[in-house]
Amino acid sequence: MTDPVLLPKLTPLLRRIDADGDLWTWHLVRISVLGIGISTAFTERMKFDEGRRIGYTHEPPKGANERTGAEGTYELSDVDDGTHLAISLTLHVELPLSKLAAPAVVRIMEGTMQRMGERFSTNLLDHLGVRKAARRA
Repeated sequence: MTDPVLLPKLTPLLRRIDADGDLWTWHLVRISVLGIGISTAFTERMKFDEGRRIGYTHEPPKGANERTGAEGTYELSDVDDGTHLAISLTLHVELPLSKLAAPAVVRIMEGTMQRMGERFSTNLLDHLGVRKAARRA
């Protein structure tokens, strides 16, 4: 969760992360929302509490106008057979669309985020070897 090279391999739609200390720029692949193609990057201030919590807050460079950003946390806690990971994420996206399109955009984004979360979970479990161990048992 703290590796900017590994995270894009686990996270759908994430192309790469450029890390400069605790300031990370996340580059997404191009996606289409209601016929509008979006390719975006946004800068996040990462705060690491080793083994317990990762927080991130949108912090664009001075003078930059990033139309996309995220706020959230990864919370880790011990459980009997391993570690529980809880993810809280809020995305902010400014699109060149009418406010009348907001309900459709919200539906599309919610579906996209749901699929991203499911795929990230599958990729993370595969990376950790959890799914392979479960299949052998």
